[in-house]
Amino acid sequence: MRGLDTRQEGMFSYVSPEARIPKDHPLRPIREMIDDALKELSADFDVLYSHTGRPSIAPEKLIRALLLQVFYSIRSERLLMEQLEYNLLFRWFVGLNTDDPVWVPTVFTHNRDRLLEGEIATKLFGQVLAQAEEKGLTSDEHFSVDGTMIEAWASMKSFRPKGAPPPAGGGRNPEVDFRGEKRCNDTHESYTDPDCRLYKKGEGQQAKLCYLGHLMMENRNGFVVEGQVTPASGSAEREAAAEMVEALPGERRKTLGADKAYDTAEFVASLRDQNVTPHVAQNTTRPGGSAIDARTTRHEGYAASLEIRKLIETRIGWVKEIGGLRKVKLRGLAQVNWKLLLSLTAFNLLHLRNVLAGTEAAARREAPA
Repeated sequence: MRGLDTRQEGMFSYVSPEARIPKDHPLRPIREMIDDALKELSADFDVLYSHTGRPSIAPEKLIRALLLQVFYSIRSERLLMEQLEYNLLFRWFVGLNTDDPVWVPTVFTHNRDRLLEGEIATKLFGQVLAQAEEKGLTSDEHFSVDGTMIEAWASMKSFRPKGAPPPAGGGRNPEVDFRGEKRCNDTHESYTDPDCRLYKKGEGQQAKLCYLGHLMMENRNGFVVEGQVTPASGSAEREAAAEMVEALPGERRKTLGADKAYDTAEFVASLRDQNVTPHVAQNTTRPGGSAIDARTTRHEGYAASLEIRKLIETRIGWVKEIGGLRKVKLRGLAQVNWKLLLSLTAFNLLHLRNVLAGTEAAARREAPA
């Protein structure tokens, strides 16, 4: 018998979002991991919020929602709220019941400063990485480093002489004549984002207002172990790498893989002073030659590090294309750094799920029948 195409809606629903999500959905293990990490941050949340007054939206729910934004490359918080309105998967992951109202997008704007003050993104990143370390999935000896441009959310028309007022009139996109004017970071700055810098990757390339993002990866399974954003400059990559190496725990000798941009005598010497073997690609076209000599290149580990180092470029591509950092939609060094750490946390969560799934599958194949 043919069923009728009726559209009468039921008044009540007795099925929870939990029952709607398949038991093998890939977000389920990620939800467990992020819940474990957020439990460890409960005391930090208590410090950030008042003990009196009207209850706020739980910071745990805000962070889960922001991670969803990274996972699914949702380009704005307004679109994220639209998805939370009708997407049961998103509601389940965040922790909203079917009938719970969603928030206005400005909730994230109002709470981001509070979470920045408590360094929640840094602590969350550390808690997720600790889960991989507890399972023995990370290396404490072999690392790789690289940097990338992060285009700022600022127009070239905003790059004005320091101290000069913004152009008057002209609406939201005023006509500005830069003909004959020499612009550089020493004399100019963006009045919409003063922390960004005019920078280009190489000769003949376009200069853009941007930041530099820096990543450090361990070489065993490719988890990102450090990340930070700095103002763009020609030496920022090497300075950030030296700072991240110094923050690595333990006193045993380590290796650090890097590309040719890091092949300078000063940087290589600083690594050796910190008991780190510089597995840096040789830049033989540099005046004076490469700072890496045969005492490093003769070892098999040098070639292995350079091969594994290429993996960090896929991590950079992920945070830029999936994590939304090709052109960031936040202003200020602190907020861009927050966005990078949140995107790296999302990547490590996905990677940890995949590595654990592969380990379990391999164990099942090797188990006796």
